[in-house]
Amino acid sequence: MVKSKVIEVQDTSVSVFNHSGEDYICITDMARAKSDQSRAADVIKNWIRTRTALEFLGTWEKIYNPNFKVVEFDHFTSQARLPSFVLSPSQWVEKTLAIGIFSKAGRFGGTYAHKDIAFEFGSAISAEFKLYLIKEFQRLKQEENDRQKLDWNLQRTLAKVNYTILTDAIKERLIPAKLNKNSGSKVEWDL
Repeated sequence: MVKSKVIEVQDTSVSVFNHSGEDYICITDMARAKSDQSRAADVIKNWIRTRTALEFLGTWEKIYNPNFKVVEFDHFTSQARLPSFVLSPSQWVEKTLAIGIFSKAGRFGGTYAHKDIAFEFGSAISAEFKLYLIKEFQRLKQEENDRQKLDWNLQRTLAKVNYTILTDAIKERLIPAKLNKNSGSKVEWDL
């Protein structure tokens, strides 16, 4: 995993990780916007156990995860109607081999979800929060894109500056001083 970046969404710091080339957003940070630190995990558990959330997660996994266990997913959706049904993100990942969500322990730990899933989770917080989350995420991606353009322009400028140095070196070292005028366009080497 690469170092996380932080975006500010309605006075809430939300971490963004790039994992395997994809952006994952900390839904634990997002849940803190709705509830305090100690109840953030409950907000996630309550969301993930709803039928609409399960259907979204299952559909996302079917599209992007060839190893997704559909039979386990079907079991969860049938249980979602029961008031006794409880599901945590780690149980979801363990039973279905899901890749859209993962939990990370430690100081900067939490539950992370692929950006598509995190945006959907934003609806559980509020429509306003979701829209600001999308806006801030797009701003972050635009900044990254602008930085990459600067890097590309710098490399292009360096190549342009070095071009004359390289061509002069080739002329001095590789092209023979004496070309046979009778051979036309052919070069004969004097060794």
